[in-house]
Amino acid sequence: MKFAVLVFPGSNCDIDMYKAVEDVLQQPVDYVWHTATDLSQYDAILVPGGFSYGDYLRCGAIAQLAPVMNEVRKAAEAGKFVLGVCNGFQILTEAGLLPGALIRNKSLKFRCHPVDLKVENANTAFTNAYQTGETIRIPIAHGEGNFYCDDETLKQLQANNQIVFTYEGDNPNGSVANIAGICNERGNVVGMMPHPERAVSELLGSADGAGMFKSVLNAFASKTGAASGAAVR
Repeated sequence: MKFAVLVFPGSNCDIDMYKAVEDVLQQPVDYVWHTATDLSQYDAILVPGGFSYGDYLRCGAIAQLAPVMNEVRKAAEAGKFVLGVCNGFQILTEAGLLPGALIRNKSLKFRCHPVDLKVENANTAFTNAYQTGETIRIPIAHGEGNFYCDDETLKQLQANNQIVFTYEGDNPNGSVANIAGICNERGNVVGMMPHPERAVSELLGSADGAGMFKSVLNAFASKTGAASGAAVR
């Protein structure tokens, strides 16, 4: 399975994402610059956190216009696996790959600390190694992680089981319905504000994020009928 980690001017979690794939999965992974116009060789595309284009205009608003995002849209439509974390989540919403928007934290402060997440949907490409209802501990680092959508969109997310993670206990940003991560209807595109790539080893304070990388390997094995298709937990 081959992974692409996108790199925009201002990305700062691309190395973390690359190392997570390398260390947890030991699968081929490349950095892919924002000017790329072909992602056909990749099975999964990871859109990392940071401050793409300095967060000018609006978080993710300029990055979603980059040439590579046309290829991300094509990959998502083809059923390939796409994960956006933090700024990556913001880019995916701006690009229309996921509904809603990320706005300023209710406190107007940057929040950077571990949080408890409840797994609401364990049937996506990135959560099948978890159990629905399971609590995992993942760090956050954002100033604009307040997920917002209108009432009709929220009803659709709930009806289609598109809410993937919610904050347990303290909601650090004021997001509607405590939402920390969502997916598209097919479950192959996931966006979240917490950083699973920073929680892949107990040396980092938690290994709970490793399950997301193991999950996508499971999803790929299931999709391709690979001999290594035994579920990774």
